[in-house]
Amino acid sequence: MHAPSASTTLQPLQGTRILSLALNLPGPAALMRCHQMGAQCFKLEPVAAQGQLSADPMQAYSPPAYTQLHQGIELLQANLKTPEGQALLHEQLNQADVLLTSFRPNALHKLGLDWSELQAQYPRLCMVRIFGSTDPQEAGHAGHDLTYQAEAGLLDSGHMPASLFADMTGAVMASEAIMQTLLARAHSGSGHCVDIGLAQAAHWTALPRQWQMTTPQGDVGGAHAGYGMYRCADGWVALAALEPHFAQRLCVVAGLPSADGSIEHMREHATHQAFKRFFARHTCNELAAMAGQSGIPLHLTPVKHK
Repeated sequence: MHAPSASTTLQPLQGTRILSLALNLPGPAALMRCHQMGAQCFKLEPVAAQGQLSADPMQAYSPPAYTQLHQGIELLQANLKTPEGQALLHEQLNQADVLLTSFRPNALHKLGLDWSELQAQYPRLCMVRIFGSTDPQEAGHAGHDLTYQAEAGLLDSGHMPASLFADMTGAVMASEAIMQTLLARAHSGSGHCVDIGLAQAAHWTALPRQWQMTTPQGDVGGAHAGYGMYRCADGWVALAALEPHFAQRLCVVAGLPSADGSIEHMREHATHQAFKRFFARHTCNELAAMAGQSGIPLHLTPVKHK
């Protein structure tokens, strides 16, 4: 009997209906992940102004992002502050397995979406709430990905982050929370509510930095010569020869045959300098051939000269 093959097309949320009221990035990104896992996904947005496709700010910030985030998502529009909007909302809630929101707690209260009220009306409904911070002292504070990253210590002074790490980590945590609530409901028979704080998502992402792994003194922050960025003759090398067997292969190729690839050796200043000289002498094509023959993990980015 053959063992089942690995699959990348599992649909664990098939048959699950998710209603989202979440705007901007974390909520829609979480909903996109759930759709990819087989969920039937609906998003109820505010009514768009005349001439606009959507009232979601993401559509204005980045139309390509909005389009990709909402592929396969059924979009509805309603003013939740009107009786008609509330009627549509509760029509959808009556069919939903999970409600996903990105409002602050006081805004949810004004919309009649307190968890206690929803649980009484829809006892099997689950809820995942994304907002700034799950710390009660910070729950009402305004913030965005940039401020959450700064507070978590992820930013270098004066530099913008390479990506929206708090938002995207929060989206993954929210999609995970949706599955947690559904698993818990399968055992208890009743719905459950989980809160996701973007500040806490940023702190989760920042753990390697807190452990000093990614600081300049850490082995994946610059201390280990086999893990870092190097200039080559016509571009940049992202080198990830961290494990001793990769590091030893690199030492041999770079003309350091006596090196054993140990962490102690790879932390030495002389090793760093030897690698800088080695990479500076070679082109991206030459290094790609070397990496292919030696099995050394690296990525090459050629620099195009104007």
